[in-house]
Amino acid sequence: MKLQLLPRILQGIQEMKFGWQIVVGTIIGFFGAAFGSVGGVGGGGIFVPMLSLIIGFDPKSSTAISKCMIMGASISTVYYNLKLRHPTIDMPIIDYDLAVLIQPMLMLGISIGVAFNVIFADWMVTVLLIILFIGTSTKAFLRGVETWKKETIMKKEAAKHLETNGNGQEEAEYKLLPSGPSNDKEKDAKPVEQEVPILENVCWKEFGLLVFVWIGFLALQIIKNYTDTCSALYWVVNLLQIPVSFGVSSFEAFSLYKGWRKIASKGDAGTNFKVHQLITYCFFGVLAGVVGGLLGLGGGFIMGPLFLELGVPPQVSSSTATFAMMFSSSMSVVEYYLLKRFPVPYALYFIAVATVAAFIGQHFVRRIIILLGRASLIIFILAFTIFVSAISLGGVGISNMIGKIEHHEYMGFENLCKYTG
Repeated sequence: MKLQLLPRILQGIQEMKFGWQIVVGTIIGFFGAAFGSVGGVGGGGIFVPMLSLIIGFDPKSSTAISKCMIMGASISTVYYNLKLRHPTIDMPIIDYDLAVLIQPMLMLGISIGVAFNVIFADWMVTVLLIILFIGTSTKAFLRGVETWKKETIMKKEAAKHLETNGNGQEEAEYKLLPSGPSNDKEKDAKPVEQEVPILENVCWKEFGLLVFVWIGFLALQIIKNYTDTCSALYWVVNLLQIPVSFGVSSFEAFSLYKGWRKIASKGDAGTNFKVHQLITYCFFGVLAGVVGGLLGLGGGFIMGPLFLELGVPPQVSSSTATFAMMFSSSMSVVEYYLLKRFPVPYALYFIAVATVAAFIGQHFVRRIIILLGRASLIIFILAFTIFVSAISLGGVGISNMIGKIEHHEYMGFENLCKYTG
């Protein structure tokens, strides 16, 4: 079997021609992955238009290869982040409890969003995309400006403190984030971007729960692909996703409510949660997944701004959102591969591009942040990436909409039960 598969792979590589389209697509994909990984949004809003307009793939293949690139970038980013500690608290830079609370809801939302993608007309998706992305990018930008001002005040206070002490000893201004824990914990703050062995930063219990959700959803998605749409088994398999996601998220939410666990990245604010707060967080996790499934993107476009609004420091927000996207994107890639939705050689090439770009982007931007002492740069990169995605995806959607109007094509709701895609 392996001997039969090898000639096909070699033939696919030979059919992949490195023309100007590949060169331009590589450059755009590189910067999209670099900025997307730093902002914690994946970069799908840049990948899909690039693959469709420049490389020339059909919409389904573009979405599938985009998921492959998001997976490559997220795995690279998570590997990089697994060596880092939280800038102010003795904990990993990835908040595992926040991921366990949100990620199962994200996976459930993606399944709902995929169904909505079939039902909703393209123009509806385009309008929703433009409104949502411009709104979230504006909100993120304003949050970045607010954080920048707070950082400026803190830098001035640190400079005055140095002058008062007169000892000439350097202090890490960057270690205290205005959106992170309270400044009264300055004495306990850890060194900036401290690196430790990867195994020390893995919380195995929480990681195991996330893997359980990943395997459960993947198995259900595979079974669903081999059932007749709208059959009794089809709906049973779909409904089974609810106990898997609600079971894990409810367990984490109950633990947070009782005070057995806490969102440590928020410091003292990460304890004593109210019921309505936990329900709201889970709701936004589902919403992030719905948007991701509906638009064919990662949920980072919602999770990134959401985590910032929750008061999570920018570095932790980006790292945790990417960590959650690693599970959702890899599940989609396995599913797309089984359905043969993408050419493997192209997918492998663009995965390699995204993987390298994400690692370089993380390293380069983190060094700049430490040098300037401004974590707000992550928020500005997040806002910029979402805005560019709104322009690119919105432009493609409007162009397709005009084409359908000119050809008098049907632009209403579709029937999920008659979908054969």
